[in-house]
Amino acid sequence: MNYLEALSKRYSVKKFNSEIIPQETLQNILQSGKLAASSLGLQPYKILVVESEEMKKKLIPAFYNPSQVSTCSHLIVIISKRSINENYINGYFNHISEVRNVTVESLDPFKNNIHHHINEKNDEEIFNWAEKQSYIVLANLMYAAAIENIDTCPMEGFRQDVIEEILNIDPEAEKVTVTLALGYRSGEDSFQHMKKVRKPDDKLFKFI
Repeated sequence: MNYLEALSKRYSVKKFNSEIIPQETLQNILQSGKLAASSLGLQPYKILVVESEEMKKKLIPAFYNPSQVSTCSHLIVIISKRSINENYINGYFNHISEVRNVTVESLDPFKNNIHHHINEKNDEEIFNWAEKQSYIVLANLMYAAAIENIDTCPMEGFRQDVIEEILNIDPEAEKVTVTLALGYRSGEDSFQHMKKVRKPDDKLFKFI
């Protein structure tokens, strides 16, 4: 299956069949999230992978439409940082130093650029920027899942306070941005038989 066929087959599943995704396939999808483009490489987010039935059951009351959470194989929760502090930046550059086998001092010009970018924004602007980065991750995960013949449903319809309490997330430091249910579509999900509706090319694309 090529990528256009995979994306044409993809839709936001309303009900999964509870079959569990093989670990190798799941890891491939997660690696696509890890490899997502990120402004300045800072990756101002983290990804929780909910796989235990116990935790999925706990999370059901947090969602306005619980059918996906109650039937999916895995639930991915993408959490955005509300701010970027000095410790986070230092950790990032120490990691670059280790991976690329260069001195931290040699990275000072890049580090100064990052400080300039961060310091010129307030916390609200930083958080908005972090959320945008999280959605790039979401797109990568959905694309990879489609290629792997795994179904998905991105979801923003949840009670923020409930999901953060269950997952022990500090709302002062982080926020759940979006979630993604993974699994295999149920034969009972009638939405899979509907034709995909998108804008025609002449209304979507403009060549200039």
